Amino acid sequence: MNTTTSVAAQVQNLRKIYIPTERDHELTKHLYRLFEVDAGGELTPVPCRYTAGQETRGIILIEEPGGGKTTAVRTILREANFLAQNPETGEPRYLEIQVPSPATLKSVGLAILAALGVEHVASRAKVWEIWKSVKQRLTAAGISVLWLDEAQDLIMARSANDTESSLRMIKSLMQGDNAVIPILSGTRRLAEVAAFDPQVSRRFTKIMPSNLQHGIDETGLISLVEHYCEEAAIKACVDADMMARLITASRHRFGRGIDTIINAIECALWEGDKILTVDHFAEAWAMQEGCDLSANVFLSDHWLSIPLDAGADEYDEARTKRQKKKLEKV
Repeated sequence: MNTTTSVAAQVQNLRKIYIPTERDHELTKHLYRLFEVDAGGELTPVPCRYTAGQETRGIILIEEPGGGKTTAVRTILREANFLAQNPETGEPRYLEIQVPSPATLKSVGLAILAALGVEHVASRAKVWEIWKSVKQRLTAAGISVLWLDEAQDLIMARSANDTESSLRMIKSLMQGDNAVIPILSGTRRLAEVAAFDPQVSRRFTKIMPSNLQHGIDETGLISLVEHYCEEAAIKACVDADMMARLITASRHRFGRGIDTIINAIECALWEGDKILTVDHFAEAWAMQEGCDLSANVFLSDHWLSIPLDAGADEYDEARTKRQKKKLEKV
């Protein structure tokens, strides 16, 4: 292989590595407890029933972008052997849906139907008709778990009434003879929704993973960098100060930290360097952030005072307003 192909192949292999965290343990525990076991003590795809056998329970995973929540949920579901395949359909017993943005009950219902193979729905179909079909199709496909990723966009409605309608629809999926277990993953706005309706909230357990912390996670990150470097056949020259800078550069989010590590290794590989140093982290971060040397977290003496994502809150607020305006036109 030439240099370009070799580096690309190495980086691709690095991105296939999955590093489990405490969040994975928590997610597995929260999920597995929601299923019945057979006579031999093995988990089955049959959801446990609560409230006198009338309804299932669900999970809400709240983590900011870049934390790695989507990869974590996908991995846990894939590793759950009892959900691996429905012998009648040959497909998994879980369904993953990326909630469209801006989202309405109708658009999300249509997205679920599309994922289940229903491409054509009458344009005049009412919301209740679409969701009635959703429930029927979920049952026919033998789906036990419905995962809505970026669920805050479904709940972020034009009004309290719309939010209540979305929550009521989710609750309805957890009731009846063929109820499913919903997993809702999203950002901190999802936590606000969980508090909006106590009746819905009590039906869900919550997972809110901790962010990376200065003074606690540097040692673990050094080991992590060394592991990735070993896979890339290079050596790591990193210390606690560099890892503290990595925590800040990654906005204290584990997934973003992994991305920065891999990008830094990629920079080293492109240069043919055999030792990963702070210069590679600085180059990788500059490529991502588009910053000059004085604002580079890995090079500046005053890295803790560098403002990161200064306009993020304003942008998010403006994005929310744009989404609501779009919803008003639906």
